[in-house]
Amino acid sequence: MLNDIYSRRILELAADIPLQGPLPDAHASAKAHSKLCGSTVTVHLKLDGGVVSAFSHEVKACALGQASSSVMGRHVVGSTADELRALREDMRRMLKDGGEPPSGKWAELALLQPARELKSRHASILLTFDAVVDALAKAEAARTEQACNAATLGR
Repeated sequence: MLNDIYSRRILELAADIPLQGPLPDAHASAKAHSKLCGSTVTVHLKLDGGVVSAFSHEVKACALGQASSSVMGRHVVGSTADELRALREDMRRMLKDGGEPPSGKWAELALLQPARELKSRHASILLTFDAVVDALAKAEAARTEQACNAATLGR
């Protein structure tokens, strides 16, 4: 069972996480932490309309959390906010409810499907998705506040 969960590809992804470090002038940042295992993922992003135009992250997690963050880093730029919110829900369903894994450019996340049996690892796997959705909400709120301030000043 552990060989299925910690496959060679999972370990390769965990060892090669793209877009690490801070992101100057990020529109928003968010941190997600698992109290259960101590894993932490911090994401920084920029939006152009509803599309992620720049991204970076800082990942301190187990191999499974690193692997999910690695896949996120490979595909998040160019993704829409709605797509990323749906992706988080797809991952939750896959791990917690036996749902189907994501498809399309996110299909590699199916590698994490065997971890549904390890409930103690779900939080670490989901950290990157939770942090991205939180950062999206913060960026959108800031954009709305700026638009309201601009409208108020324009009176």
